[in-house]
Amino acid sequence: MTKNIRVSPSLEDYLETIYFLQNEKNEVRVTDIALEMSISKPSVNKAINLLKTHELVLHEHYGHLTLTEKGRKIAEDTAKRHFIIKKFLTDILDVDEVTAETEACKLEHSMSMSTMEKLNDYIKRVTNPKE
Repeated sequence: MTKNIRVSPSLEDYLETIYFLQNEKNEVRVTDIALEMSISKPSVNKAINLLKTHELVLHEHYGHLTLTEKGRKIAEDTAKRHFIIKKFLTDILDVDEVTAETEACKLEHSMSMSTMEKLNDYIKRVTNPKE
């Protein structure tokens, strides 16, 4: 699988969750993901199996999960899109934190990184105008 992989928004959420959990602690398990996402362990296992078939995660049976380089890249891109959208909603549009978080989660899956970079540049221009 050398081509760019397109995964569903749901699978991007799993990758993003694993990414953040890995940054918080060394070992991520199915239980950690289920707790973080407030979903059942069987649902997590089903998603992890799909991510494994795309070579986006490594998972030992009943062991910890690790993102592959491809999985980490998708997770980082998703997290970056989320951050930029949330920043735009809170800093530019003055949307409250809870609403911005919810809406950023929805929008992060539908915008390209090139659009996100332009949005980020806009945020920088508006919040740091040259004098």
